[in-house]
Amino acid sequence: MKNKIINVLDVPFYNVTFNEMVNTLTNRIQSNQKTFVVTANPEIVMHAYENDDYMQMVRQADFVTPDGVGILIGAKILNNYIKERVTGFDMTMELLNRANEHQWKVYLLGGKEETNEKAVTNIKIQFPNLNLIGHHHGYFNWEDKQIQKEIQQLQPDIVLVALGFPRQEKWIYENLNEFTKGIFIGVGGSIDVLAGEVKRAPAFWQKLKLEWFYRLLKQPSRWRRMLVLPRFVIEVLKVKFLGHK
Repeated sequence: MKNKIINVLDVPFYNVTFNEMVNTLTNRIQSNQKTFVVTANPEIVMHAYENDDYMQMVRQADFVTPDGVGILIGAKILNNYIKERVTGFDMTMELLNRANEHQWKVYLLGGKEETNEKAVTNIKIQFPNLNLIGHHHGYFNWEDKQIQKEIQQLQPDIVLVALGFPRQEKWIYENLNEFTKGIFIGVGGSIDVLAGEVKRAPAFWQKLKLEWFYRLLKQPSRWRRMLVLPRFVIEVLKVKFLGHK
């Protein structure tokens, strides 16, 4: 696996194609291997780069996938080549598709209560054969272990954790030892798309790798978050030419 790792600002990305990644996770589900997946875009990488505790959590993941074209650009600047984007949303949808084929058990954690309920309804309609065994909104007492106990009992094959970063990675990191099996993956805003509250960028924008721009047009309030992109590139250039922060 070491030769498949490409570091971008100390974050170790697993360099495989989308299909290879999903096949790997499928095999791990079928062999009951507990797995922690982080889907990291430049915003997550920068947060990890500037916060040691979060970096430790991310580096404990079994797999970190490149969620965003910015990661591919960053790797290229560092003279590395990442095969393709492996986005959280695409991976979520393909895992749900395979769960539908194999009748895997799925648990959905996160989002507002109404958003969570809508997502559950839509998942059941779109994937009628998967076993959506439990769900809970993202507004819970962090110290209350009831959710962990429920997941322990239900033994899901896939746990979609949509708490937004860094909370979703923190929750998985802190609770993973409580579980014996399952793919635990932080899926962020994917729950809003699953709930029908946010639309995915059309294929045209996806092909041009401009999903981020489409989202900005639709949600201008995101402009502050977009400022991380130039900061990310600057830090990558500093590492390339200076070898440090």
